[in-house]
Amino acid sequence: MRFARTLALGVAFLAFMLLGPVVLLLVAGLLAVPRVRAWLRPTWRVVAAWTGAVVVVTGLVVVIPDGWLPVPPGPGLAVAPSYLGRPARVQPIEMTVPQHPAMAPNGRSTMHNDAWSSDAYAGPGPVGDSVEVDSAWFGLEECATLAFDGHGRLVALCGDLSGPTLRVLDPDSMRPLATKALPERAESDVRPWEDLCGGSYFYLDASDRAVLATTDRRVLVVSTSDAEGEPDLTTEATHDLSSVVPASDCLVALMPDWAGRIWWVTQEGRVGTIARDGRLAVLELGEEVANSMSVDATGVYLVTTEALHKLSADRRDRPVVQWRTAYDRGSERKAGQLTQGSGTTPTILPGGIVAITDNAEPRMNVVFVRAEDGAEMCRAAVFDEGASATENSLVAVGDGVVVENNHGYTAPWRTLLGRSTTGGFARVDHGDGECRVVWTSEEVAPSSVAKASLATGLVYAWTKPRSWWGVNAWYFTALDARTGRTVFSVRAGLGTLMNNHYAAITLGPDGSAYIATLAGMVRVRDKG
Repeated sequence: MRFARTLALGVAFLAFMLLGPVVLLLVAGLLAVPRVRAWLRPTWRVVAAWTGAVVVVTGLVVVIPDGWLPVPPGPGLAVAPSYLGRPARVQPIEMTVPQHPAMAPNGRSTMHNDAWSSDAYAGPGPVGDSVEVDSAWFGLEECATLAFDGHGRLVALCGDLSGPTLRVLDPDSMRPLATKALPERAESDVRPWEDLCGGSYFYLDASDRAVLATTDRRVLVVSTSDAEGEPDLTTEATHDLSSVVPASDCLVALMPDWAGRIWWVTQEGRVGTIARDGRLAVLELGEEVANSMSVDATGVYLVTTEALHKLSADRRDRPVVQWRTAYDRGSERKAGQLTQGSGTTPTILPGGIVAITDNAEPRMNVVFVRAEDGAEMCRAAVFDEGASATENSLVAVGDGVVVENNHGYTAPWRTLLGRSTTGGFARVDHGDGECRVVWTSEEVAPSSVAKASLATGLVYAWTKPRSWWGVNAWYFTALDARTGRTVFSVRAGLGTLMNNHYAAITLGPDGSAYIATLAGMVRVRDKG
């Protein structure tokens, strides 16, 4: 039979795409048989044909613009369920987050939604009714921080191995409409997937301008549209911080306060302000920082690797510490953390309360403190002994928060070949000076940066169950915020390229959910 070998290879490839890596074991076993190896030995024409096909496909990928192709699928289509559960029954949650006067509307201004870093959207998200999943391939580039401008377009801070890029994306196709190259990542001993310098956080101000930190110690204010409202990225203002931030340090995050000053923080613990007239001021905390800040009308909240701080500006716009509350930072950096200490951006809650996690052993705690004076109100231990750590902000759900367990996630390859991490979610409420664990869930989200929809009463996560088939299946999963029950999970993609690697779930104005992965963007929405 002519082309028998080609047919055999085609069948093997099809089986691999349907069943996953287990097929490779079978193929390896067959190749151990000398007669099979001899029969499959290719001619020079076959080698030339396959080589030419690979060159053509690679060339097309390089030439075709970012976002025009879907993210390539991985293997395991037949052994990873496409949908589990059923559409949700909407049960709204009552909670109001005040609008920051210097920021874009709540829900579209920052990675963590708003000035309080609530990670809770007032609007809806998918309820699991006839779910549709689309993707856009950007190569090996992750747009980890997303916001929405006043025209409903995505504003994305993206990054690859060389450094960050700012983009405006079409919300339907997820294709870039405008792109701005930013300074490249500086040479360092930090692995690129753990580097937080100038490429993790930004916010949209009240004029729809992206305010972001660069790797060369500047703060840029960039318009996201031109005078006609068309997508455009033009730098309107530049603040050079090299006079107050040494080359050995780097900018991590920034936020505005209620008076309109821009606050910034560095990895080595320098906190500063940029006054409205451009004057700079700095305060050295001397404690490492790896997360963003949160803001209310009374001050700025910041977690270091040792303590939770509340800061404010004096009459000369200089940062001062209102209070400092130390937490149990543990004795070592746990698997699943970027630093030794709390992995959470502070979450401000109604009633003047701030919540973080600590790094206690054998179990970490969710800790609630008073925003007024930093006094601890209560704490509650979560997850199993020796298996608790988080690098993601808590999700506000009324009188409590939902915490995600990232223990064991160290790098993208940690989830290869069907493996996953410890996993788990928990809700912790406070009241009458006591904390209580309301529910726990066994869902596994290696690094999802979960979000809540107050309109639907659901908490959304990017989950990855373990697979004995060796399949890397990633799911968009909805939990009931009241009970912790998994309502539905929809398979969003297969393969390592679908790993979100600390990128946040983002809900759009139309209720769609957007998730950045190692290779581009994914959109999940209801069609029903």
